[in-house]
Amino acid sequence: MAHAFDLRHHGDRETAAGLTDLAVNVRIPRPPLWLLDRIAATLPELAAYPDPGPATAAVAAAHGRPPEQVLLTSGAAEAFVLLARALRPRRPVVVHPQFTEPEAALLAAGHEVTRVLTAERDGFRFDPASVPEDADLVIVGNPTNPTGVLHPASDLAALARPGRVLVVDEAFIDAVPGQPETLIRRADLPGLVVLRSLTKTWGLAGLRVGYAVGDPAVLAALREAQPLWSVSTPALAAATACCEPRALAEAEELAQRAEQDRRYLERRLLELPGVTLPALAHARAPFVLVHTPGADKLRLRLREESSFALRRGDTFPGLGPDWLRIAVRGREVTDALIAAWPRG
Repeated sequence: MAHAFDLRHHGDRETAAGLTDLAVNVRIPRPPLWLLDRIAATLPELAAYPDPGPATAAVAAAHGRPPEQVLLTSGAAEAFVLLARALRPRRPVVVHPQFTEPEAALLAAGHEVTRVLTAERDGFRFDPASVPEDADLVIVGNPTNPTGVLHPASDLAALARPGRVLVVDEAFIDAVPGQPETLIRRADLPGLVVLRSLTKTWGLAGLRVGYAVGDPAVLAALREAQPLWSVSTPALAAATACCEPRALAEAEELAQRAEQDRRYLERRLLELPGVTLPALAHARAPFVLVHTPGADKLRLRLREESSFALRRGDTFPGLGPDWLRIAVRGREVTDALIAAWPRG
């Protein structure tokens, strides 16, 4: 299947030294000291092979699941590769616009992908009826990157059925206070796999740690396809630490702050001429999807004249050159961005 989108383009390719990074959705510049201490404490143990058992048990307990319904992964991105390699779907469906790595992994594994596009006119809300009945693998983000839309859990749960694997990417849901609409505790839904990442909240992009929770038969297939010792000892320690009560409380505080900062960013963006936020009514993510004519040129001007890095939108199926994604930062960064925004 031909496609005109650079599915391997991600926000880290927009950044460079000296730029204010609004392209990458990692919410803090470095992990907190208590987490760094837990990671560093594992360094004397690096001669031993990693043991995922304790971290798996910690994640399982945090989500009310038995350990066989949890698989630790080298970042959530590894889970997409495992799904593409371990499963043999006849008709995989990816709901777009969304994170492009799931489709890239499926294409690399030789699968033909059906794209289901959410529409700007609907605020990029997802309609379960848009998924073909014969789809046996469905991948959707919640909240979706780059639209930020948080879809009702009932709409996503309606997709589950015997013979279909339903993958819900919840990499950003811990940035939503209270984590409404999560499906991670729904052990009753056949074929459901929920993906999580520790990258966004805890500043761990370089450590590579995430996990899958869900249908034990699907996870068993992924486990068979996963390389031995895929998740390092330091990453396993981070997963354990981030499931403890102190960490969960801190994550909730960070989510509350991110939501306030997102609302402020939205208000300031709407002051700008020609800027619209089509997903505004349902957006809950730590980034904002912006539509403005000539966004591709505006992004370059902000980069070259004011040292701001924004995420281009034209690599996402369903979007184009008039779209940008802007990561939520503190109010002082937002004010600086609005002041630098070209008006003419």
